Amino acid sequence: MKLSVLLPVMPLDVRAAMPFAAMVKHSNAHSLWQGQGLLLDSYQLFTALSAAGVGVPMGSGVALIPLRNPLEAAVQINSLMALSKQPMVAGFGPGAKTFQTSVMGRPYASPLTAMREYLNIVRELLTGQAVSREGQYFTLQAQLPPIHTQIAELGLGVLRPKMAALAGEVADVAITWMCPPSYIAEVLRPGLQAAAESAGRPAPRIVAIVPVARETPGRDHKKILWTGSQVHLGAPHYQDMLARAGIDVRTGSPETSTAQLLAGEVFLGGSLDRIGEGLQSYRAAGVDEVVLNTTGIASVSADEALEELATVLTEVTP
Repeated sequence: MKLSVLLPVMPLDVRAAMPFAAMVKHSNAHSLWQGQGLLLDSYQLFTALSAAGVGVPMGSGVALIPLRNPLEAAVQINSLMALSKQPMVAGFGPGAKTFQTSVMGRPYASPLTAMREYLNIVRELLTGQAVSREGQYFTLQAQLPPIHTQIAELGLGVLRPKMAALAGEVADVAITWMCPPSYIAEVLRPGLQAAAESAGRPAPRIVAIVPVARETPGRDHKKILWTGSQVHLGAPHYQDMLARAGIDVRTGSPETSTAQLLAGEVFLGGSLDRIGEGLQSYRAAGVDEVVLNTTGIASVSADEALEELATVLTEVTP
């Protein structure tokens, strides 16, 4: 199982991201990931890092499709890969219904249909096919000229069974965020495999983005883990996923909810040995890559987050 790094800050300058890219470049970390960038666009930030000499394999986990037409997405992916000469996972998701409404005026009646149309269009464009589609959400007549570079892996953000089945059908990578390893093993992975088998294609590999914070002198690691994840934990689709996994964060206090999340290995915290045990649980669940998320620590200090990543990458065997 590979270990990777989530960029834990929303930088206003490429220099703020460079130490994290350099860490990936010079350590055993596999790649650098970023969620949806709302200050610096993720694709442009990755290009700037490559231009600065710290280009590394990268992952978008995940870009929200209401913000970008699939043709524009394909052009951006091709541009980034041609300029960086680095492999990429281009992950996509529909976002929460409230986000969809804020951008489009109303949510997707069927996020599954929207994602199926979107990923199929992007894949056809990236492989040089002529696209002629009239969909429920996306209509396009276009073709991109071939570009001599490797083709990005296409990822889908996966939290619940129906999206897992769709990922098995159309994606190269299933990207989870705060999904317990037991839930991945018992619910998501079987759904991915069954759908892929029905579609006659390989099952997507699984990438899990996981909050991490050691317990060290003077650090309230439980508070840090909660702080770095509270936005996601307040979203109905994350609450529903966790409830399906037997973890209810809707009614408990942050303290009791954090305890449940630590017990379920949704959060990895405590000693290095305990973090290592948690990573082994993800490996046993069939996860191919864990992305270490130190956002909570970075909210206090970006330098401390960098030190945390260096320690875990050096001292823990996944």
